Amino acid sequence: MKKVGLTYDLKTDYEFKETDPPDANAEFDHPSTIDVIASAIESQGYKVTRIGNVTHLIENLDNLNVDIVFNISEGLFGRNRESQVPILLEMRGIPFVGSDALTLSLTLDKVMAKKIFIAEKINTPKFFEVENTDALIDTDHLKFPLIVKPRFEGSSKGLSEASRVDNMDELKKQVEYITTAYKQPALVEQFIRGEEFTVAIIDNNPPEVMPIVQIKIDGRLKLDDKFYTFAHIASDRLEYVCPARINSELKKRIVDLALKTYNAVECKDFGRVDFRVDADGAPFVLEINPLPSLSTEDVFMLVAKEVGVTYEQIIGRILSSALKRYSLN
Repeated sequence: MKKVGLTYDLKTDYEFKETDPPDANAEFDHPSTIDVIASAIESQGYKVTRIGNVTHLIENLDNLNVDIVFNISEGLFGRNRESQVPILLEMRGIPFVGSDALTLSLTLDKVMAKKIFIAEKINTPKFFEVENTDALIDTDHLKFPLIVKPRFEGSSKGLSEASRVDNMDELKKQVEYITTAYKQPALVEQFIRGEEFTVAIIDNNPPEVMPIVQIKIDGRLKLDDKFYTFAHIASDRLEYVCPARINSELKKRIVDLALKTYNAVECKDFGRVDFRVDADGAPFVLEINPLPSLSTEDVFMLVAKEVGVTYEQIIGRILSSALKRYSLN
């Protein structure tokens, strides 16, 4: 029986600092999610060792006694935080599930990811980066509405109804908030009015695109100015619709673009690509997350049902794809 180590960060372990924004631990998992993932791995015939966060990994790095590590750790602080666990495992030659340190750093940093999208001719909203409000003097290139995000955060951190801005005063206020609260530059992006989708992908050579999930907010699929925010995650205003209610032409465009994005950043084993589609039916890639939530409330449970397998089997397939990469299966 193969032994699988599990690396993760718990919301309950995070100690809030006085200067932290309210969503500082948003990317971390509930203990119940770790229980579910560990049980899912065990149900597929593996023995699980819970390692925990990067600090625990460092303490136990030389005596893990595992065949492979299933990594869902978000790490602590900075744009390379998601790479902390993978780089340690790589240094010790320990196989792990998921993308490597380079991919995780590149994709957490939305500006770097978008540069890759542009180089690969992947349609993504126009953007610029701002380090402080003084840089907003030249307004000729601005076309409202815009959306303001932290440069390197996940789980919709920093996104609220105020993130979408319609004029210079709102833009300055939001840039000031992001740069102060999150201590990083702000990504200012063209806001795409329309519909929102997310696409889960698993496996390698070839990757398999799972059924497209559509985002419904306040009972509406045509979102127009509405968008996914941190507050929506924990509210009943958000619904996932699977399969997405779209025609076959748009479905093909989204699937092709999701696959191209996954391959462009060399994602491994699993990932999720987020889209907005404008009123003309043009899909825009917002971001790719190679370390997406595996919570049973998130999209992986939903797509498992749609393709007629269990959540446990999806987790097993993600693990199997990594074992195959390392010739351990």
